[in-house]
Amino acid sequence: MEVRIGIQMAPRELAVDTAASAEEIEQALTAALTDGKVFVLVDEKGGTILVPADKIAYVELGSPETRRIGFGSP
Repeated sequence: MEVRIGIQMAPRELAVDTAASAEEIEQALTAALTDGKVFVLVDEKGGTILVPADKIAYVELGSPETRRIGFGSP
């Protein structure tokens, strides 16, 4: 799933591909915002992204479907 995170006072958004479900991301974001802590997200390659919750402007969740490459039919 592609997740795009807008950060306050940053000109570009942060795009992350993750294997986490939309529900898991929503729960982690809600917990980080209520506690005033850090939003933690693990990407598909095993890297960890840490964003201070008070600096998040928005979080956009993409579709869970992976991108298709080529001209063949599904």
